[in-house]
Amino acid sequence: MSVPASRLPLAGVLRLGRPSDIWFKPALSVVAAVAPPNLILLALGRLDLAVYTMAGSLCALYAHNRPYAARARVLALVVLGMTGGLAVALLAAGLTADPVVLVTVGALLAAAQKALCDATRLGPPANVVLTFVSSAALFTPQTLDRIPGHLGLALAAGGWAWLIGMAPGLVRPHGPERRATAHALRTAAAYVTARRTATRGPVPPGPVESRALATAAAAVHAAWQTLLAARTPERRKDTHRALERLLIRAETALAAPADTDPEPLRTWAHALRGTGPVPRPDDLLDDDELLGIDAGTATPPPPWRHRLGPLAPIAARTALGCALAGYASLALGVGRPYWALVTAASLYQANLTLTWNRAVQRVVGNLVGVLAFAALVPLAHLHQAALVLVCLALHFGAEALIGRNYWLGGVCVTPMALLITEFAHYQDAGPLITERLVDTLVGAAVGFVAAVAVTDRRCGDRLERALTTVSEAREHAARLVAQPQRAPAAALESARRSLAAALVDLRATADTASGEWWRRALPEERVVAAERSGHRTLAATVRHQGLLLGRDATTEAEGVRR
Repeated sequence: MSVPASRLPLAGVLRLGRPSDIWFKPALSVVAAVAPPNLILLALGRLDLAVYTMAGSLCALYAHNRPYAARARVLALVVLGMTGGLAVALLAAGLTADPVVLVTVGALLAAAQKALCDATRLGPPANVVLTFVSSAALFTPQTLDRIPGHLGLALAAGGWAWLIGMAPGLVRPHGPERRATAHALRTAAAYVTARRTATRGPVPPGPVESRALATAAAAVHAAWQTLLAARTPERRKDTHRALERLLIRAETALAAPADTDPEPLRTWAHALRGTGPVPRPDDLLDDDELLGIDAGTATPPPPWRHRLGPLAPIAARTALGCALAGYASLALGVGRPYWALVTAASLYQANLTLTWNRAVQRVVGNLVGVLAFAALVPLAHLHQAALVLVCLALHFGAEALIGRNYWLGGVCVTPMALLITEFAHYQDAGPLITERLVDTLVGAAVGFVAAVAVTDRRCGDRLERALTTVSEAREHAARLVAQPQRAPAAALESARRSLAAALVDLRATADTASGEWWRRALPEERVVAAERSGHRTLAATVRHQGLLLGRDATTEAEGVRR
């Protein structure tokens, strides 16, 4: 039976959160990537070409949470993807000036960018920057003979952005791995604290403790994936070995929270900041007892058809919403319909509830942002150098604030986008503000209606598959633990990793399905039961591997059968 989702929330949508631990990295990187090309163009008197160099420079926003070996590959692909989208947009602009055709091309590009970014789990800022660049290029006057030169500018700036993104590795080569491990330790400590607070509460754990456990398990799993993806033979002997030992400590905390003191976990997490030595707890196991850990590899991504299939509803929402938003803007006579298109593209999240939240945040951020633009225009119009410097400050402010809440970042993104349109020549602020407000409201309203119209009826099927995967992984791990003879370390480690990944995926799938629009009733009790039994089995495998010091591994076969 299909049921509607709960009412769309307003409370808490605009609440400010804590900034990201690495908020300053994308903020400084984008300034370092944008400033040199813009200043060179300013000196040459060709600031009108900044729209092309900025396409490459904005690639510096990506992949800051990835190990440097993986970051090199991801950043290179982002630069190529950005340039590819720009090439399609410039070619379309050079072949036709029909705004309906250009909006249609922009909507299809936005849908493709959304699907690819989600399928590859690219991470923030995901598809929004790609869509902004390609959509703006569609409505930039273009001739075919100039396209190669403009693409060359984008690639050159993208190469500089790649260097900026990789430069911190010279000083702190293990920075992403250390941050991922520290986050796992902090979330494990938070779970232990939650369990201790609820010692007189319900057993099994209540909702708060269950959520803390799911968060910690996801952080530990993500940290393992980060370490295993960055593993090289020379790194296995020192820093990575020490970080893996700390992750084992986080796993044992999840397995036995009642016997764990959270303070050492927090202390180790704090010590991972900077470039100092990695903490080495005295009670960790010897190298020859960790053969199963050595055999681990990063979980390979599923085939493309399995990754793209579940994204079909979001891709359809993006294509339909962006196209209708652009057409509506054209019907209202707005001169820059790509603003409405980009507004719609920025809304689409994993489910309708999150899309609603983003729509509210986008509108509020843009409304406040146009006020900031009105205040900054007199300063920016003093000189083109002032215009460039104001835009650089807004780049920094956007990345510094957006992690606290999306609307707060929009306060800087909106005036920056408006000022970029003045790189070629100054414009009257009044019409710019009016068009931006109209396009924001049109894009948000039409985009959200498209999200409601295109339902995701298969979210329940994906949840059923996730439940089946957890059940099979749990049974496999339980059989290994219950064997009369001790299972091979590598087999038990593989089973534990598979079960951990399945539990993380189940929680993410359940959260996504719960916020979707018209859908059949979800098996919430089965999800809770699967998570509880899965985490019990996961804890049993940790003990059985001998990773939980001071425990008798031979008793785990009885515990896992319960």
